[in-house]
Amino acid sequence: MIRILFADDHAIVRNGLKQIFAGNPDMVVAGEASNGSDVLEMARKLEFDVLLLDLTMPGVSGLDLIRRLRADNPSIPILVLSMHNESQVVSRALKAGASGYVTKDSDQEILLLAIRKVASGNKFIDPALLDAIMNIGSNGDAPPHALLSDRELQVLQMLASGQTPTGIAESLHLSAKTISTHKANLMQKLGIDSNADLVRYAIKQGLTQA
Repeated sequence: MIRILFADDHAIVRNGLKQIFAGNPDMVVAGEASNGSDVLEMARKLEFDVLLLDLTMPGVSGLDLIRRLRADNPSIPILVLSMHNESQVVSRALKAGASGYVTKDSDQEILLLAIRKVASGNKFIDPALLDAIMNIGSNGDAPPHALLSDRELQVLQMLASGQTPTGIAESLHLSAKTISTHKANLMQKLGIDSNADLVRYAIKQGLTQA
């Protein structure tokens, strides 16, 4: 029996996942969370075999959350289930410690296969992402945002999704000054000098959040 702890800030997604798991006799829900803080707490208290994790949630999220989970439990199988299919995002999640990565537009069978794979100690990448991942670093046409730090990339995604620097600061538990510094740095690296161009770039690159 595969015990699954899953986290997503959208109730409709969580309900859909519970229905999927209920239809598979080898899977059972160990717990569900809607934000990063709850994930960290549940991961310490609950017995589970796989953590199914959305990258974008209130509070601690994304790569920071994966790293903190890994620090607490190096052997925990973490399967990312995300709307993001951009190769740089996928690559960074895997480098941060994710055991696998599946996009939310994948077939249900792909998700179930991924859960079973990581539960057994293997890695799994959504087949639709393999070509993009394999091509990272194999040519000279890496996108400009490949130069961003993990935090700068996260701030870019949140800004492009309509969040204000103040809101981002509160969500990430950082100062507004720190977020403004990240914004200035990432805009300089991207060669962008306006918020409108920043949003257009993020949309074009598939970096906006749901």
